Amino acid sequence: MNPLSSIFGVGVRARNFLYDHGVLPQRSLQGPVVSIGNLSVGGAGKTPFVILLGELLKARGIKFDILSRGYRRKNQAISLVDENGSPRDFGDEPLLLTRRLQVPVIVGADRHRAGLFAEKLFGPQLHLLDDGFQHRRLHRDFDIVIVTQEDLGGSLLPMGRLREPPSSLRRADAVALINDAQSGKISTATKQVWRVQRGLHIANAPSRPIVFCGIARPKGFVQQLRAANIEPAGQRFFRDHHAYTSNDIRNLLSLRDQHRADGFITTEKDAVNLHKHADALQLVTIASVTMQLEESDNTLDTMLRIIAARRQKA
Repeated sequence: MNPLSSIFGVGVRARNFLYDHGVLPQRSLQGPVVSIGNLSVGGAGKTPFVILLGELLKARGIKFDILSRGYRRKNQAISLVDENGSPRDFGDEPLLLTRRLQVPVIVGADRHRAGLFAEKLFGPQLHLLDDGFQHRRLHRDFDIVIVTQEDLGGSLLPMGRLREPPSSLRRADAVALINDAQSGKISTATKQVWRVQRGLHIANAPSRPIVFCGIARPKGFVQQLRAANIEPAGQRFFRDHHAYTSNDIRNLLSLRDQHRADGFITTEKDAVNLHKHADALQLVTIASVTMQLEESDNTLDTMLRIIAARRQKA
């Protein structure tokens, strides 16, 4: 292991030790908390999974809200996301979540305070904690960790993408394995292993598109497009959570003309970040991530039963 990654790993293990032994305290909310997180920096599919789980909860008539950090937003106040707002104010993923699920999404770096804010507005209902595996200050009643095959063979920051080693999965109540991820390296202490199939839904794709995106793993996005028999005429990648500017739009239009493309394809998150610039690109096809949870009814039943039993004992 690289020395820098080794040093980072020592810090991660020390922090987890302090939480595991109660030296660093956890704070609780009145309503139950379900955390959805991962091991790596971006790209594992947390937001699509939150949407999937939210849709399953809505189908049961279970009321819930979502607590999110609101990464890279300019306003740091704890806020209820306005679906008509901008990513600058709320963050791209919280906006996507509230638009897709039509439920309250509260943003704040301190998720405990965000939860208290949510309970003041909506009562002590179920809270989905977005990107919560490393946010250990907030007590959770159920921990879900999304894992890709790349995560299982990855290296720790700063040389790799992992925020924690795979051994940390022993803290999880459920590990959601994406597509071809194998369970061989999963800690036997993990309560459940879920299988999730991830794909793309693309309607009316251009025949010669310019593909652009500002996500954590852009090459994976292009591979998925090619698997769907969509070959880019050209491509342009930006940093994750990129806020598009007028200059970006001019460059994309120039790239389209250069490659004689007939339109653009991007992700749902990028569609949010385009904001007021979307119309200038004229023809943009949005590729949305689809997720299916195997045996979803039984899986949700088990999760809710475990949560109820834990809260009864508390």
